[in-house]
Amino acid sequence: MQTPFRFTGRTIAILLIMLGLSGCNLVVMSPSGDVAAQQRDLIVISTVLMLIIIVPVLFMTLYFAWHYRQSNTKAKYDPDWHHSTGLEVVIWSAPLAIIIALGAITWVSTHKLDPYRPLDRIDASRPVTKDMKPLNVQVVALDWKWVFFYPDYGIATVNELAAPVDVPINFKLTSSSVMNAFYIPALAGMIYAMPGMQTKLHAVINKEGVYDGLSSNYSGEGFSQMRFKFHGVSQQGFDEWVARVKRNGTALNRDAFMKLEKPTIKEPVRYYATVEKDLYDAVLNMCVRPGSMCMKDMMHIDKMGGGGLDSQENRAKLEHDNRFEGKVDAPAATFPDSGDKPRSDVPAEGADASGDMQMDMPMPDANDANARKADAETAADPANDAAAPSHNNH
Repeated sequence: MQTPFRFTGRTIAILLIMLGLSGCNLVVMSPSGDVAAQQRDLIVISTVLMLIIIVPVLFMTLYFAWHYRQSNTKAKYDPDWHHSTGLEVVIWSAPLAIIIALGAITWVSTHKLDPYRPLDRIDASRPVTKDMKPLNVQVVALDWKWVFFYPDYGIATVNELAAPVDVPINFKLTSSSVMNAFYIPALAGMIYAMPGMQTKLHAVINKEGVYDGLSSNYSGEGFSQMRFKFHGVSQQGFDEWVARVKRNGTALNRDAFMKLEKPTIKEPVRYYATVEKDLYDAVLNMCVRPGSMCMKDMMHIDKMGGGGLDSQENRAKLEHDNRFEGKVDAPAATFPDSGDKPRSDVPAEGADASGDMQMDMPMPDANDANARKADAETAADPANDAAAPSHNNH
């Protein structure tokens, strides 16, 4: 009487698990953008092609284990069998055909879905025409937030992105600190954003909605909160969104950007109604700070053969990694060299209580120094070399 109850309990548990999983949003397999949909199709096709080999192998493994069991005396026993041409042809031809098919599909998809390649279609039934004006968006990854520049509208936002449906989007991406990965699963595949470099991504959103965007490359303490919302809206809705940003936003200049790029976690959405000219270009070339040299200027100097002795003055202008110097409480070396007190009262090995280093090697006295000087003068005298016996004579 206990078995049906136990079976029923397990069944209920399985049904509850399945019910809970039904709430999961498999956005990668159900995207809202044409590029992501093509990537989804590539995943499905590749999986099906591989299952053509995997499923028969799993089935035959179970079948052989059952058919050639010890108790089955009807199964043919041939301990001297070692080769079958027909079986070898089947074993090698089927995987070879799958590999050729996967290679061809991968080759075509790699070029067709290249993130740098401009879109040639809005969806499977609508191509991109010449009169379609794309939306340009410049993306900057900060610690730990995203900044989006709209150069055609003169606005910028933090942790909020919007685009009209069925309009090609041209992303240009960079980073002001460490490498990150820009990823909107419903829109397209991820693309890296790296300091001093610019990457590109072309995509389109085909359905209205609010989608999640994130960083898919670990970048430090606030990485898990480096998320934003992507709004796919109609053209009218996008125009209203731009008007709201201009109405409620502030000014984004270099000073404001330098404050914004300081590491923060869970940064709220911010709007900027105006953006200083060429600010994104300055971020890309790592010359937002006043007095710093842009990378493109440095590369021009290198291309012209260098600046000679005059380049010594450029050293301070090329220090791009000390923006937060003196502002971040990081562990330092030794006291008093760094100006920070040591974290432990125990002196370091080889140091006394005052922090001075103790040398195990005895210091040479004046007599030893005079002796070494005399030996050096003797070795440098040509007359001594002539009088010395030769070790090369045999």
